[in-house]
Amino acid sequence: MSILDLYSSAFLERNRDHFAAIVRIALSDGEINEEEKAFLDRLASNLDISEEDYKAILKNPEKYPINPPLFYESRLHRLYDLTCMVYADHIADEEETQMLYKLAIGLGFTPGNVKYIVNKAYDLVSHHVDLETFKEEMRHMNR
Repeated sequence: MSILDLYSSAFLERNRDHFAAIVRIALSDGEINEEEKAFLDRLASNLDISEEDYKAILKNPEKYPINPPLFYESRLHRLYDLTCMVYADHIADEEETQMLYKLAIGLGFTPGNVKYIVNKAYDLVSHHVDLETFKEEMRHMNR
């Protein structure tokens, strides 16, 4: 196996695991509504998730681990995706919020400030900020 194949395989695995984390949030209320489905379809395409993997992940998203990114920028990007999924139906219920806390900790955010981080993420996403604005605002809160 070449280095390129190894890198590509690891990259696709991280994308698959990230997608599974988002599916967990979508399913936390027991169903996936139309807006969540559209978001998942778009994200699956962006993450190069195969149709086979898509179906397997929908069937059992807990099977896939949370692989925290090494870089803070990547963690913010994943947090943005996860928060957008919660807000796909414009309702952040308790189950989704608890799942987002767990996933944020799994991404490498500290348990001591995860509620503050998630609340800030909710606020930004509810104001429809783009990814770059989200990352900039989240970086500012840590200064």
